[in-house]
Amino acid sequence: MGLVSCEKDYLDTTPEGEVDTKTILSSTDNSTLSIAGIAKSMTSQYLHSQGFNGEGTIKTWYGNYPGNDFQKSNLTGWSPIINSQYHLQLSSSYDTYPWYYYYKLVSNANAIIENIDAAEGTEQQKAFIKAQALTDRAYSFFMLSQIYSKRWADEQGNARGIVLRLDQTTGDQACATLGETYAQVYKDLDEAISLFKSSGIHRAASDFHLPDLEVAYAVYAKAALTRQDWQNAANYAKLARENYKLMSNSDYLNGGMHTQNSEWIWGVYEPSDKTLYYYSFFAYQGSNSSAGACRNYPCAISRELIDQIPETDVRRSLYLVPQTEEEFAEAFPKAGNPASCTKGLRTRARNEFGSKLYSTSLVFPYMQTKFTVDFLPGGGSFPIIRSAEMYYIEAEAYCMLGQDAQAQDLLYQLESPRDPAYTKSEKTGSDLLEEVKLYRRFDLWGEGLDWFDYKRWKQPIVRKTYANGGSFHSTFAKSFDVADANDWTWGIPKFETDYNSLVSQ
Repeated sequence: MGLVSCEKDYLDTTPEGEVDTKTILSSTDNSTLSIAGIAKSMTSQYLHSQGFNGEGTIKTWYGNYPGNDFQKSNLTGWSPIINSQYHLQLSSSYDTYPWYYYYKLVSNANAIIENIDAAEGTEQQKAFIKAQALTDRAYSFFMLSQIYSKRWADEQGNARGIVLRLDQTTGDQACATLGETYAQVYKDLDEAISLFKSSGIHRAASDFHLPDLEVAYAVYAKAALTRQDWQNAANYAKLARENYKLMSNSDYLNGGMHTQNSEWIWGVYEPSDKTLYYYSFFAYQGSNSSAGACRNYPCAISRELIDQIPETDVRRSLYLVPQTEEEFAEAFPKAGNPASCTKGLRTRARNEFGSKLYSTSLVFPYMQTKFTVDFLPGGGSFPIIRSAEMYYIEAEAYCMLGQDAQAQDLLYQLESPRDPAYTKSEKTGSDLLEEVKLYRRFDLWGEGLDWFDYKRWKQPIVRKTYANGGSFHSTFAKSFDVADANDWTWGIPKFETDYNSLVSQ
């Protein structure tokens, strides 16, 4: 993909231009702009490819497509990525992209961390900026470890981790263990939290795309949950969500995923004057996007998942669920694969979804309208972390700690506003844990957590055809055991091993 021309620029760690990094970062004003630059990197195009668009690609191609509950209608040409066939194709751009993207964020964060102490500005400003860079680095290391390392449940901290690049040098460096990787994530976040507090500075409400104290808490909670550090997961999830109220039903049903609201702890900002057009996140997931990837291949929720959710839940109205024998026959003709609908189901979709559906979009069973564009063709901001996820993290952690009452309370706080018929769960133990997982899958569907959740749960993916009680196209109706696809672990890209003699496969 033309990533490199020589070893020294492989990880893109040198500044773009003739001015050296120390000069660029010589003041807190410039360093603040550099933090904003990292945020902009999360919605930028990479590797000369339409699809590699920052954080949105991670959510869509690595979290949703290969997961258990998400289907891109009949996009059968993408079966290799959807069916996890690229994990050991080490020269593939699909294997390379997350490594390239997150180490670019790490490199830019390292430049700030190394130079901010000597920058011109107040100590409070420097502390705040350094905390932001540390949070960005911790998040990047955490995401890299989820993709390129085995599960914590497999080998605990003894598994191979990632390369912990903590400065601007590009020399040979061995991979840390997974235990050392998480120790560094924790260390970065501990320092960031301390600096955020000592700075006394809080980001503006409109700066939801920039890290702050609650973002550090939230990343800590996510990392602790994946590391099976249950008490820290519960503690930090609570701290992260305290100042972020759950969005209203109206927001959830109408643009809550493309316009900042009370629930967004951290997000990606894409304004209309700096859009990626057909490269944007919503150009792949927006039900009313004019992009061909959306019009021809709508995103759909799994029949098996949504059938477990009561009809009284308002969130069900975001999905086109067949209701009659005629609609099922239209949606799944004799071949049994989901088909573009042209009769009653299409008419119902047009009537019920209105502007949430693009005028020439094909209509497929179980298609979604949770994700809609803010502006055409596929633009809009989107959340990286919202407070609902923190509730689910806290509830899951309490289940694992045997504190069922706390988990029951949290689940009730989450579900009762969305479903007036929901009553407080009386389940305990593994049954309660399964209920938490079920609602987490449904509430956070399409937000890039699907595959990552199943990996850390060490739970097989089982996709079924309509004939077997599911809704997947036969091309995608596959089962993936926990040891398949290299234990769900992407191989370290050839671009790293070619230039780093201390890393091998």
